[in-house]
Amino acid sequence: MKKVRLIVSGRVQGVGFRYSTYQLALDIGDIYGRVWNNDDGTVEILAQSDKPEKMAKFIQAIRKGPSRFAKITYVDVKMVHFEDYSDFRMAN
Repeated sequence: MKKVRLIVSGRVQGVGFRYSTYQLALDIGDIYGRVWNNDDGTVEILAQSDKPEKMAKFIQAIRKGPSRFAKITYVDVKMVHFEDYSDFRMAN
């Protein structure tokens, strides 16, 4: 199973980014994890999938900006280990 942490920079808070990310994960399917705002103005996403093509599609869509109001300037993607998730949720 592929697990990644994405730190998304730019205009990503207050523009529906977390909800759009949540909806994107549901639309693509087989993407599980969490998304939340960081105090430094970035958004952090933990995502996992056992379908590489779906994970690639998810990451590509995040780079483009799942919210039409967002302006992505940088996405840091790292392979990480974290607990397994069985759904995708927005965290506070």
